[in-house]
Amino acid sequence: MKRRQFLTSLSAIPVAMGALAARADQADWPRQTDHDRGVLTLKAAPGRIVSTSPSLTGLLLAIGAPLEASAATTVGRLTDESGFFRQWAEIAHARGVRTLYPNLDFDMEALLIAGPDLVVGSSTGADSLLPYLAEIEAQGLPTLVLDYSKTSWQSLARILGRATGHEAGADTAIAEFDRRAAQAAARLGPSGRAVSIVGYDIAGTYSIGRSESPQADVLRALGLTVTPLPEALRGAVTRVSNMDFISRETLSAAIAEDTVILLGADDSDVAAFMADPLLANLPAVQKGQVYPMGLSSFRVDYYSALEMIATLETALTA
Repeated sequence: MKRRQFLTSLSAIPVAMGALAARADQADWPRQTDHDRGVLTLKAAPGRIVSTSPSLTGLLLAIGAPLEASAATTVGRLTDESGFFRQWAEIAHARGVRTLYPNLDFDMEALLIAGPDLVVGSSTGADSLLPYLAEIEAQGLPTLVLDYSKTSWQSLARILGRATGHEAGADTAIAEFDRRAAQAAARLGPSGRAVSIVGYDIAGTYSIGRSESPQADVLRALGLTVTPLPEALRGAVTRVSNMDFISRETLSAAIAEDTVILLGADDSDVAAFMADPLLANLPAVQKGQVYPMGLSSFRVDYYSALEMIATLETALTA
């Protein structure tokens, strides 16, 4: 099946199920939703949602929520020409989702012109809405703020499904992921293989994946176990999110396993890792057990999670 057909078929089911759920639950309002900044109360199901976080936009699309516009990030190899992440850009354009503002340059005027009845934003990352939250709330716009760095995409989908009346869309997306993960895990064979997740030279940074992170959740569904940074190196960490950031000089000692999965990477990144003289003595390099997780794995949503499964299934069975 061609990629366009694949994405279209995946997106259609949550939309249909979500629409049915919204109609069925019209009496189930107002609703309250816990989020990172308190409790949001919505009197009715939102009909014009805008996302200020490209990292959350894919989830809104996956559950079939009525997304009017999304902020776009800087154009690069992770995005299409409009700054939408590649894993969901095609579906967003097909549904008529507009660009709220480009390059993550927050624009209050653009937000007001969009006329949303729900603003969805992030409390973390380069697309964090927190610096502008007071200004937005002063305009009377209902706002839901979530942390995508520490929470599985399934948990985020359920929160967004509950808040928008698209619980059925969230359930359908999660069930589709579970089906694909089980299928891939069966093909990969016995479970329990230990791996290290490594962020290698991503915008000049180096990091080790944590055992409790959105990426580790996807690997766990495939039967893999993520080994984190050795505790002896905890003092070398310079920054923490879903990854522990360290220096390039510390990287070799920080990789604990003989199998390495590279975050946000394709085959060219694997080649660069294998050719790095500082890493030449690593068992993973000497055994040729370094694999890409896929370019879209840097931020995990429904679509990138499915791409991660497909990439790792191919790489680990080659």
